[in-house]
Amino acid sequence: MARNDYQRQLDALRGDVLAMGELVVSAYDDALAALESKDETLAAEIVDGDDVINDRYLGLESDCIDLFALQQPVAGDLRFVASSFKIITDLERVADLATNLAEYAVAAERERYPEVDIRHVGERARSMLVDALAAYDDGDAAAAREVAARDDEIDRLCETAAETVVEDLLRTEYGDDTGTILADARRLLLTIRDLERVGDHAVNVCARVVYMDDQDDELLY
Repeated sequence: MARNDYQRQLDALRGDVLAMGELVVSAYDDALAALESKDETLAAEIVDGDDVINDRYLGLESDCIDLFALQQPVAGDLRFVASSFKIITDLERVADLATNLAEYAVAAERERYPEVDIRHVGERARSMLVDALAAYDDGDAAAAREVAARDDEIDRLCETAAETVVEDLLRTEYGDDTGTILADARRLLLTIRDLERVGDHAVNVCARVVYMDDQDDELLY
C-alpha cells in the first residue's frame, strides 16, 4: 500500500508539472498576442496572472522537497524528482519572460520594424517549449534531444532580427526623434533576447528529460 501511495505521488507530480506548463504556455501565447496587437488590457492580465504561476511553482517546489525528505527516492525515481524540480524553475522563468514581453507590448512602437517577424520567432520558441514538455510527459530522451537541436534555429532567427535592428540604427539619420528610435530599438532587442531565452529554457527541460530517462548529462552544461 505504501508503494502504491508513493507511485501516486510521483504520478501527481508529473501531472502538476504539466499543468503548470500549460499555464505558462497560455501566458506566453497571450504575451505574443499582446505584442502583435499592443493590447494593454491583455498585457495587464498577463502581469497580474504571474502571481498565480509563482504560487504554483512554490507549491510544486514544496512537493519535491517533501518527496526528497519523506520518500528518499533512489535511482530512476530520484532522477525524475530532481529533474521535475529543475523543470519547474525553467517554467517559472519562462512565465517571467512572458511578463517582460507583455510590458514591452505596451511600450514598444512595433510599426517601426515591420521586417522583424517577432511572431514567427516567438512561435518557434513556443513549439520547442511545448514539445519539450511532451518529451517530459513521455520520458522520451530521443524526442528531447530532437527538440534541443532546434535551438540553433532560434539562435539564428534572433541573431538575424538583432542585426536588422542594429543596421537600421546605423542607417538612421538622427533628428529630433533620436531618443524614440533608440528606445524602440532597445525594447525590440530585449524582446528578441527574451524569445531566445524561452528556447534556452526549453533546452533545459529537454536536458532534464535526457538525464531522467537515459542517465545522460550531455545537455546539462
